[in-house]
Amino acid sequence: MTKFRSSFAALLLSLLAAGCAASSGAPATGIAQPDIASAYLPLHARVHLGIDSADGAAVVIAPHIAVTNAHNANLLDAKRVIGVATQSDLLFFHANGGPSPATAAPVVGEAVTAYGQDTERRLRLAQGVVRQIVMVPGYSTSPYFIFAGNAGPGFSGGPVIDPDGKLIGITFGYKDQGSERLIYAYDLARVLTELSLVEKEPHHG
Repeated sequence: MTKFRSSFAALLLSLLAAGCAASSGAPATGIAQPDIASAYLPLHARVHLGIDSADGAAVVIAPHIAVTNAHNANLLDAKRVIGVATQSDLLFFHANGGPSPATAAPVVGEAVTAYGQDTERRLRLAQGVVRQIVMVPGYSTSPYFIFAGNAGPGFSGGPVIDPDGKLIGITFGYKDQGSERLIYAYDLARVLTELSLVEKEPHHG
C-alpha cells in the first residue's frame, strides 16, 4: 500500500468518525439544474435489524452507470454493483437515471452547492466555497478537493455543483475544524478515472 493510500485510509476513517445523526444543510424543494436533477439518485435503507435507517446519495455519470461512496454499499442491492475503486471510497452500480450531466473541474475560491438527503428522506442542499484542491504525486488527476460548507450525514455520494450547474465532484466526508465545517469531495476527473479502472478489471462483465 502506498503512503498516500495509507494516509487516505486514515483520513477517511477520521471523516466517517466525525459523523452525527443531525441533519445538515438547508431544506431543498428540488434541484434547479435539470440534468443534475435527472442524474441525482437518493439512497435509503433500513439498517441495524431494520430499526434504524441510513441515507445517502448517488449520481449517474455514464449511460446506466451511477457512482456513490463505497461506505454506502449497505444502501444498495449487491446485484447492481459494478465494482469498487481500489484507491478511493467510490462504488459504481447499474442505474436507470440520466443522462449524465455536464462536468467541470473545481476552482479554488469558487462557490459550490452540494446535495444530499436528511433522516426523513428529504432533499437538502449545502453551499460553500472551494478552499483547496489536493494534488498527490503519482496521480494524473486531483484525488479530491475541500470546500467549506454545511454538508454532513446523508450527503455521502452526492453531487457538488459549480455556479454554472456543472458537476465537479462527489462528496465523501466532512470534518469540523474550529467554527467551520470542511467538506471533502472527489474531483469528477478522478471519479471517471476510477470508473475506467474498474471497467478494465478481469471480473467486470
